[in-house]
Amino acid sequence: MIAITVKWDVRPEHADDFIDLTGEFTRACRAEPGCLWFEWSRSVETPGQYILIEAYRDAAAGREHVESGHFRKAMATLGRYVARRPQVVSVSTEQQGWAPLGELTMPDE
Repeated sequence: MIAITVKWDVRPEHADDFIDLTGEFTRACRAEPGCLWFEWSRSVETPGQYILIEAYRDAAAGREHVESGHFRKAMATLGRYVARRPQVVSVSTEQQGWAPLGELTMPDE
């Protein structure tokens, strides 16, 4: 699995509309056969900052993602909404999907 986290610092004038502005891209990515998840979160500490967490089945699915027309279109257009170049962490792992957080004490266990 390839797990990717992208930090987007959005210009103040676009911060409240950013999810709508990325809607077409988000729907297209989620529809990719190799996409495991594609989820946006907005920072509670920095309202103009969004975090995108996405994952793809394997390297081939990741390659299909970055070679897709919707990815190329998004990379050509989303830059107008951000204050700086998004920052990314990309990790390839043998893990498939989410795993339980073992360190947390659960009251029923």
